[in-house]
Amino acid sequence: MQRGKTIGVLGGMGPAATVEFFRRLVSATPARSDQEHLHVIIDSDPSVPDRTAAILGRGGDPTPVLVSMARRLKGAGAELLAIPCNTAHHYLSAIREAVAVPVLDMPAEAAGRVKVDRVGLIATDGTIVSGIYQRAFSARGIGFIIPEEADQSRVMRVVGAIKSGGDPAGFAPEVAAVVSRLGDAGATAVVAACTEISLLDGEKMPLPWIDALDALVEATIREGLKEDG
Repeated sequence: MQRGKTIGVLGGMGPAATVEFFRRLVSATPARSDQEHLHVIIDSDPSVPDRTAAILGRGGDPTPVLVSMARRLKGAGAELLAIPCNTAHHYLSAIREAVAVPVLDMPAEAAGRVKVDRVGLIATDGTIVSGIYQRAFSARGIGFIIPEEADQSRVMRVVGAIKSGGDPAGFAPEVAAVVSRLGDAGATAVVAACTEISLLDGEKMPLPWIDALDALVEATIREGLKEDG
């Protein structure tokens, strides 16, 4: 007998991040047999237009593709949707309006894990410009620090390199340097708010590492196994 809700995953943003989300989901699910795992349907569609480019006015609108994915997943039987891409949450309202199933809010889940007064934010340009994390932090009274322009450019280079197939481990020192400077500016923890950045080893960072992908995994299991009513 199936356990819990059928999970639909809007994936492919990027593909490696989708694979990592599913790996962590399987690893974290409290299952003692195959049959105790969640039923998961993944739509890994790499044709979704670049979210950062769209937010910055340099690319096509990803909303139609994201909505189409959500509808396909619902049509396939999904009862709860997860989006392992932080920047795509700029379009969360449109996705929620398009389908009559719950869609998890990754920034809100990540912000809920923050236990300090001031955090640094490691994210794409699109995520930062969209303000989705700033609003989630502000709603909880959490202060935030964004990297200086040169460091933000470094973050974007790392994200692009990982999307191009680069080994995430090789970029840990560069990101650690950015994290260190966020600490110098007053951050006492850092939120990894890009699923490519989530592929780095947070234990090698100089500040406590709050991984938004882990927050999404935790929420997927919590809501996926929750009994309705």
